Amino acid sequence: MSDLSQLARNATAWPFQEAKALLDERLKGKVPDKGYVLFETGYGPSGLPHIGTFGEVARTTMVRNAFRILAPEIPTRLFAFSDDMDGLRKVPDNVPNQDMLRPHLGKPLTRVPDPFGTHDSFGAHNNARLRAFLDTFGFEYEFQSATEWYESGRFDAAKLRILECYDAVINVILPTLGEERRQTYSPFLPVCPETGIVLQVPVIERNLAAGTIVYQREDGKKVETPVTGAHCKMQWKADWA
Repeated sequence: MSDLSQLARNATAWPFQEAKALLDERLKGKVPDKGYVLFETGYGPSGLPHIGTFGEVARTTMVRNAFRILAPEIPTRLFAFSDDMDGLRKVPDNVPNQDMLRPHLGKPLTRVPDPFGTHDSFGAHNNARLRAFLDTFGFEYEFQSATEWYESGRFDAAKLRILECYDAVINVILPTLGEERRQTYSPFLPVCPETGIVLQVPVIERNLAAGTIVYQREDGKKVETPVTGAHCKMQWKADWA
């Protein structure tokens, strides 16, 4: 062990404490099967990057750098993950052409037009602002788009696994929610094929063999949709699992 690694071992600053816990308790000092340790930050591109965005990436980078000193032989990566499939919940008050956005409330951010007129969507615009923001401060990261992951099917295996373990997932999440939210909670948020809106509706049926769920619209109609691809996005908390 180098002198620097030994100093890191004895450090009491929180990034080193977190890095030591990761190395010793989670990894048992070994390289993960995938060959690297993945650090991840999340960004909701419903608004422009701000000081909180900086803080999340900065804190994660601190822990990553501490880990690198403790275990220089273990490769690391850092994903700056944009949840750009999130539905537009409200019109930000710091963007132009706000009337352009109002008809698209509830739609995934990468399917909402860009009020600045510079990108294909509002999500794409804010993703570009995020990358420029992080690059200004010299962060080392890999940008990841939720839309690309959903549409490419990279989430499919995990989503089918959640469908398989649906009841177990629900039993973990429900105790963390308020009574009203429990009535409608589902780890899956279907994207309405007619309106394009991300729906927060309860799942009333599940078909594991077909990889589908059935939900009920406000008009009473039952709709069956695959959980794979971009037909459904994952609810918060379940998506990090």
